[in-house]
Amino acid sequence: MFNKCEALILRTQDYGETHKIVTLFTKDIGKVGVIARGAKKPKSRMAAITQPFIHGEFLIQVGSGLGTMQQGEVIHSLRPIREDIIKTAYASYLAELTDKMVDQKQPDTYLYQQLMEILLAIGEGKDPVILTIIYEFKMFQKAGFAPTVHQCVNCGQTSDAYVFSVSEGGFLDSRCAHLDEHAIGIPPKLVKIIQLLSRVDVTRIGNISIKEENKRLLQRIMEAYYDQHGGYYLKSRKFLKQLDLLQ
Repeated sequence: MFNKCEALILRTQDYGETHKIVTLFTKDIGKVGVIARGAKKPKSRMAAITQPFIHGEFLIQVGSGLGTMQQGEVIHSLRPIREDIIKTAYASYLAELTDKMVDQKQPDTYLYQQLMEILLAIGEGKDPVILTIIYEFKMFQKAGFAPTVHQCVNCGQTSDAYVFSVSEGGFLDSRCAHLDEHAIGIPPKLVKIIQLLSRVDVTRIGNISIKEENKRLLQRIMEAYYDQHGGYYLKSRKFLKQLDLLQ
């Protein structure tokens, strides 16, 4: 039985001489892998609808293993992402993060909508660094290892001044900062921004302006935190770091 479903394409890989295996993040079914037969043929209609980051409506048959894609129709091509190497790098990282952390066939409509809105925003030219950090917080929360950023992770007290401890798992206030001599200092204004980014719904966000040095600090914190608590190697993140160095 074939089902029509709305989905984002997270990744594709060649399968045989003419086919592709497509990993879909669907709105109602969750993450599924399907075979798109003939999708490698240049003149095939399947070739046009099986590009990375395509948002579309697909007719698929889901089985116990790989399913089958019968046809599809593009809703958003997200071409501006594929035509820009920086946007592609960030979108690839978000897609790989999702692919690694979302279980097969476990629907998550909220996460799906957040990823969709973030990719659209990146395509429109909004800051991919801030959008990526927002999504990382959501993925870390889903995976169960998000940092504590609304109170001291050790004593539970709230404060206006914190340091960030990768090893302890979040903010430490002045009374507990001695627990981690390697904790990272956080400017007071950035504390509020981190707290906002950790819980904001992307559909309600406008333009957030953050100083370049603070964005880089946030990137460094999130990267170090993932390295210690995440567990999955992400090939796309290595490429993203190389691009950031070039910039």
